Amino acid sequence: MTDKVPHTLVIGGGFGGIASALRCRALGHKVTLVERLEKLGGRAQVFEREGFRHDAGPTVITAPFMFEELFQLFNKDLAQYADIVPLDTWYEFYFNDGKSFTYKGDLQHTLEEIARFEPADVAGYQALLALSKKIFNVGFEQLSAQPFTQFSTMLKQVPALIRLQSYRTVYGLVSRYIRNEYLRKVFSVHPLLVGGNPYTTTSIYALIHYLERQWGIHFCMGGTGALVAALQTLMREEGISIQTQCDIDQILVVDQRTTGAVTSQGDVIQADNVIFNGDAPHAYHALLPQTLKRQRIRRPEALTQYSMGLYVLYFGTRRQYSDIAHHTIWLGPRHKELLQDIFDHHVVPDDFSLYLHRPTATDPSFAPEGCESFYVLCPVSNLKSGTDWQIEGPRLRDRIVAALDATILPGLKSTICAEFWMTPEDFKTQYRSEHGAGFSIAPTLTQSAYFRYHNRDPDVSNLYFTGAGTHPGAGLPGVLSSAKVVERLMTGVRS
Repeated sequence: MTDKVPHTLVIGGGFGGIASALRCRALGHKVTLVERLEKLGGRAQVFEREGFRHDAGPTVITAPFMFEELFQLFNKDLAQYADIVPLDTWYEFYFNDGKSFTYKGDLQHTLEEIARFEPADVAGYQALLALSKKIFNVGFEQLSAQPFTQFSTMLKQVPALIRLQSYRTVYGLVSRYIRNEYLRKVFSVHPLLVGGNPYTTTSIYALIHYLERQWGIHFCMGGTGALVAALQTLMREEGISIQTQCDIDQILVVDQRTTGAVTSQGDVIQADNVIFNGDAPHAYHALLPQTLKRQRIRRPEALTQYSMGLYVLYFGTRRQYSDIAHHTIWLGPRHKELLQDIFDHHVVPDDFSLYLHRPTATDPSFAPEGCESFYVLCPVSNLKSGTDWQIEGPRLRDRIVAALDATILPGLKSTICAEFWMTPEDFKTQYRSEHGAGFSIAPTLTQSAYFRYHNRDPDVSNLYFTGAGTHPGAGLPGVLSSAKVVERLMTGVRS
């Protein structure tokens, strides 16, 4: 007599949910994945407008091996499903006074760029990179897939975290090694890519710097949406049931175990395990019984810090800008004060800093011939600001277009076309992100590891969580690692 094959229900088809579904299938589970939207990908949706294509969500791939692992679970090769290519120029930094810094995978080139700003910072950068490697060796290789569901696990890591100066912020750590203010901004930018303020984000996130050096920065031809499609093909080949446009109204809990979920149509999906890949605060506020015993991780809302919101302007141009890099960081005149306005004061200031994505730099198929596809991401306060985005959205659009027209995209006002935008309001309605935050809860020290949303509920033993708000955090490597944590918990790894 054989044991019953467990049925695992995955709620949410973002990268964390997709990776969890594949890992559970590799364990021999029957797997059903449900997604509320029309297509899989979570925030990695694809928009088509007037012949222009836009990746809506993540555009930077820093650890392609983590996607390769998912295919290797079934003895298959990612290269047969998607074409992931390395980028020569990782980021072009543009400062408000016209200075620029080109950040490439070529280390010698980086040292030469640093020397243009401050020769003494060359040695400082090399020391910073060495420390980043040490943080990576602990923070990523040892802890990113380590479950943190027990406080004792956290206590064991305290000596290592102290040695690695995790009590410092990313900006504070960078400033110990880098003197030049331009370079400090360059090398502390990474927290903003995962929803954090460099002045308050724990320096554990300085590991991203070495992560980039180790594997480079890549792009999937056809966009991140093509990578989602490749993973969907793999899931179907391996017998995973996929249901899109399927909303969940309730996660069922009986005697501290989940028995499945109820859809918005009233159908019950019975399951032996449930993995939630939406925004964890939404699950606790709207889908789970409010009678669950309060744990620190379900602390009062007033004590929770959320990431910033995002204003994302998508557009095409009827001309080409061949001198613009695939990824550009456009920095405004203020830095610390701007971030305080966004994260702490919850206001929408007149100035801004921007991330500009030009996929046509690598893949011309994103736009009609002779044209370009762009999106520009502007960090803003989340919905705690009370901003009326019906009014502020068009105003911010005009300020951004004017700023780019006057600097790196001359003539933009006369050539921009097929434009639209998303605001924190859209993140709340489209992705059910608490307060419209772009990356769930902020990556502060007191909201990391054990203090982040647990990958298994403290009370409901077969209810699991993946995604940006859970351990280890936001970003593609983070959400893919969260699926690894769930797999370890399911297979009996204690934490």
